[in-house]
Amino acid sequence: MERKIAVVTGGTGGIGTAICRRLATNYKVIACYFKNGKHDEVLQWQTLQKKSGYDIEILFANLVNFSDCEAITNSIMERFGRIDILINNAGATCDVNLKKMEPHHWQQVIDANLTSTFNITRNVLPFMIEKNYGRIVCISSINGRKGQFGQCNYAATKSALFGFAKSLALEVANKGITVNTISPGYIETSMITTLKKEVLDKITNSIPVGRLGKPEEIANAVSFLVGEEAGFITGSNLDINGGQYMGA
Repeated sequence: MERKIAVVTGGTGGIGTAICRRLATNYKVIACYFKNGKHDEVLQWQTLQKKSGYDIEILFANLVNFSDCEAITNSIMERFGRIDILINNAGATCDVNLKKMEPHHWQQVIDANLTSTFNITRNVLPFMIEKNYGRIVCISSINGRKGQFGQCNYAATKSALFGFAKSLALEVANKGITVNTISPGYIETSMITTLKKEVLDKITNSIPVGRLGKPEEIANAVSFLVGEEAGFITGSNLDINGGQYMGA
């Protein structure tokens, strides 16, 4: 049986790596990486995954550039003839209080988190519609749900993903395509674990279950949403935050 093709943006970070590994057990996974980034490091990452038993391909692209997204989408289609799963996980932060935020602080986060999602989804979607099948998952954030001091730019983009996903879910619900979001809380990645101990302790104490989440817990949720058993779930958001936020 031909393996489904899963494209993961931001696939080499902490959560992205866990998603790629989890999906690689059932699908052919292609991770997208910023073409102007650290190529040597990401190729080392790829080698490490392969040694661990995960065959993950890498495509280099600037997802903020629509033409780049068009090119890599066409490249995947030429090679494999299908794209079944798209995980929009690429993103960035640039924390500044709004009164000090400059236009470039705002725009770079909008582009990295939101424009990239539009660009790659817009290019992949026609091929999913043609096959009458697709699974799209956008990785949002707890801070898109509740807001966060110093993150007007980041929280705005992550909140916008809810509207994007719900609207797209309505557009393609009758075409065999589901679109959902996942909102992780504080997850045990290097960005969090390298914080000062007192800051980390404060975060952990604010989580009712008393610990940080694991990247694998996000990956398992992604795996569920892209599976056949989740075909009746679309336009939904899944909070994974240890009870830290339980808003409607």
